[in-house]
Order: sequence, then C-alpha cells, then structure tokens
Amino acid sequence: MNKAELIEAVHGSLGRDATKRAAEDAVAAVLDAISNGVRTEGKVQLIGFGTFEVKHRKARMGRNPKTGEPMHIGASKSVGFKPSATLKSSLSGPAEPGPTEPSPGTP
Repeated sequence: MNKAELIEAVHGSLGRDATKRAAEDAVAAVLDAISNGVRTEGKVQLIGFGTFEVKHRKARMGRNPKTGEPMHIGASKSVGFKPSATLKSSLSGPAEPGPTEPSPGTP
C-alpha cells in the first residue's frame, strides 16, 4: 500500500460526509505528528500498533563495492519500527492454501 492508497482507505473509513482532501489532511497530520515525535522525543508508541524509535548506528569499517578498498562509514541515526504483539498476531492468521502434493501412496 502506498500513500495514495492509504488516503483512499482513510477516505472510505470516514464515510460520505468527509472529502478526499480531509482524508489527505488527516493522513498528513498523523505522519507529521509521528515524524515530529520521533525527532523530538526519540520514540512514538502507538498501543496496539507498534513503536517508532530512533536507532543509533555506530561508526564501522566497510568496503567500497567497486574497488574492494576498506572505507570508514560514519555513525548515523535511523528510525526503526517494532510492531506490537497485537499487530504481529494479526499477521499470522490462517495459512493460505498452497498447491497440494499427492500423498506418497497416491498414483
């Protein structure tokens, strides 16, 4: 799902009274709030969904893929997402039926 599809889903959830522009504004407001929260607080926790958190990467040595020469990779920050137990369990629903293989005794 991309951002446009997310806006469509929110628009559908809001009902007939809401405009697509209102759904777009709502999605933008939520994403901005998460971004600002991670930037200022270092962590945004949404109970039942998951946690967005700043991850710190240490400086390390790597290799230039073209030349193979060792090179220094500086320390950096990134954002990680850890899903809640509720979200994880919703992903492991009933298994999709796959192609069936004949049993060993069946011709």
